[in-house]
Amino acid sequence: MPCVYLSLALTLLLLLVLLGLRAWLQGRRKTRRAQDGGPAVAFFHPYCNAGGGGERVLWCSLRALMNRYSNVSFVVYTGDKGVTGEQVLEGARQRFNITLPRPVTFIFLRHRDLVEAASYPHFTLSGQSTNNLWWEALTAFVPDLYVDSMGYAFTLPIFRYLGGCKVASYVHYPTVSTDMLSVVRERNPRFNNADFISRNPVLSALKVLYYCLFALLYGLAGSCSDVVMVNSTWTLGHILALWRCPSRTSVVYPPCDVRAFLDVPKCHSIVSVGQFRPEKDHPLQIRAFAKLLDRKGDGPGGREALRLVLIGGCRNQEDEDRVLRLRGLCQELGVSDRVDFKLNVPFDELKRELVSATIGLHTMWNEHFGIGVVECMAAGTIVLAHKSGGPKLDIVVPHEGRQTGFLADSEDSYAAAMETILALTPLAKLEIKRAARESVGRFSDQEFEACFLAATEALMNQMVR
Repeated sequence: MPCVYLSLALTLLLLLVLLGLRAWLQGRRKTRRAQDGGPAVAFFHPYCNAGGGGERVLWCSLRALMNRYSNVSFVVYTGDKGVTGEQVLEGARQRFNITLPRPVTFIFLRHRDLVEAASYPHFTLSGQSTNNLWWEALTAFVPDLYVDSMGYAFTLPIFRYLGGCKVASYVHYPTVSTDMLSVVRERNPRFNNADFISRNPVLSALKVLYYCLFALLYGLAGSCSDVVMVNSTWTLGHILALWRCPSRTSVVYPPCDVRAFLDVPKCHSIVSVGQFRPEKDHPLQIRAFAKLLDRKGDGPGGREALRLVLIGGCRNQEDEDRVLRLRGLCQELGVSDRVDFKLNVPFDELKRELVSATIGLHTMWNEHFGIGVVECMAAGTIVLAHKSGGPKLDIVVPHEGRQTGFLADSEDSYAAAMETILALTPLAKLEIKRAARESVGRFSDQEFEACFLAATEALMNQMVR
């Protein structure tokens, strides 16, 4: 009985602490709103200066909301270090051709390393999801509407129930998915399933149990969101299965600046666009390219006529080390003289590379969407993407009965597809390019902004009235 009484007393004490904390945070929000004279929207985006597709979503979302709601102020929680807010905005202008119509306030979080995978060599998902970076953000600024635009679903119940905020989320990729479970069940070694686990049936069973428990908690956290936006049909299927809130969930395709590519005349290289993260599988690109060079030989139109250009952003030292290992792989395979690495390039240089390329290469398994794939299609580059996820379901699909690109899923199939594309007649290439360029209008910035505003309109109207 003493243990029961102690447990009840501790539970009551915890409840009182949480209620007191909630009252304090909501009091701060009301005081801030009275001082500012209007509501505030805050985006949680610890890597807002990274220069990837998720960052384009952030800046286009802000631009759309700023143009629609003149009396609302905007905040971005970011963990970027060594840069100022002005430098972040200038980076957005150079990389994405996006300029915000009004100022935005940046809250620089000091402990972004808490969400770095390197901080958690084991139980990485749990560590990244349940760290206390949310506490630093919430105590620094309590918004009226909180938007998680990077996939940190466990922040949603915190901001909703402790901060008293309305909450919305834009999901690029589910933190855990049935595909991840199948990889572990089948004991298939991948970047997120270490060899020593895949070889051990007991450890594999324990990891499946861990993933199932995590998926349950992830679903509960995500279901707290008042509005859920997902970036593709593939992501929609997983989020509906995990979060179980179909009435609040909609597909809002991410914005791609297709007009900037459609306006450029098309003029021979193989280009890949994607951050240097492990899931992008750049080694597969290099190995497939090496096999293509072996197939082509040294004759006319052979090795000397082909070049692989890898364009992408490096977020941190881990990404830069990954690029060094990729350069080592190129030397090992004897293709370093035919492979170029272009890191953190400005938007104009990206555009030049894409419009001069013959093939746009993509190799990520179960890519949630694939902004780089869309940009390649808009630029008039024939796309060769992975036969899974967003590219298979949403992007590289027939347009009015016409082919828009190619799909592959192994070194041999990629090499064969590249050889097929290079052997196409000029007329056949032109037909595929035309169909692809006509199909990408549905992924434009304008289409994204219209869908984003429609999805958030009810929440925004509740806040500003």
